[in-house]
Amino acid sequence: MLDRIFDYLHFHFSIEAPIVLLVLIFLEAVLSADNAIALAAIAQGLENKKLEQQALNLGLVVAYVLRITLLLTATWVQQFWQFELLGAAYLLWLVFQHFTSAEDEEHHHHGPRFSSLLQVIPVIALTDLAFSLDSVTTAIAVSKETWLVLTGTTIGIVTLRFMAGLFIRWLDEFKNLEDAGYITVALVGLRLLIRVVNEDLVPPQWIMISAIALILTWGFSQRNLPESLPEAPTPEKSEVNVEGLGTRD
Repeated sequence: MLDRIFDYLHFHFSIEAPIVLLVLIFLEAVLSADNAIALAAIAQGLENKKLEQQALNLGLVVAYVLRITLLLTATWVQQFWQFELLGAAYLLWLVFQHFTSAEDEEHHHHGPRFSSLLQVIPVIALTDLAFSLDSVTTAIAVSKETWLVLTGTTIGIVTLRFMAGLFIRWLDEFKNLEDAGYITVALVGLRLLIRVVNEDLVPPQWIMISAIALILTWGFSQRNLPESLPEAPTPEKSEVNVEGLGTRD
């Protein structure tokens, strides 16, 4: 009898656990695209490529600690709608800051600017935490196994760092990507706000993912034109000395 139970548990662990883990990683990757753009745009506020990378590294270390804390206390946190209200207000405030910032010559907004790492790291960590309020319910619904959720979160934060690094480059390359990213941030903020008002009105995840995919498609639709090279100076016409040239008889 014990042998059968052991065989069942072994099969249950070896077959189901990796599948659930893959599902969690997939959900983290899909649901982190908008988060990655937001974090990349925030890091770009330093306007220094080396500091941007450091901000993402340090900010996501703090964000990872906050994520783990949130997951371990998720059952308690979900009892208080005030947390989701604060998360929604914070994300919508970020969106407001972006779209009310000064425009450049091409009428694009570029959000707040930072002068040091100490200013940007808390913003990155809190932004990821606000996004996590929206995804923690999904993670817990997929699996009740704490170690699976924590493993998926760990891999998810590494994936988020990789994606944010890519988006930092793409933000310089595509005109509308930063605006598109903040529009998706607004969607997540509104989703949290709707959940506070009436959870039955919250749109399903497939609608959110489809909307984010469409917005990001627009964000990637137009590249920045390369800076035009200065025109090469035109060679001056050499003066032809016609003196002494006569007509032939």
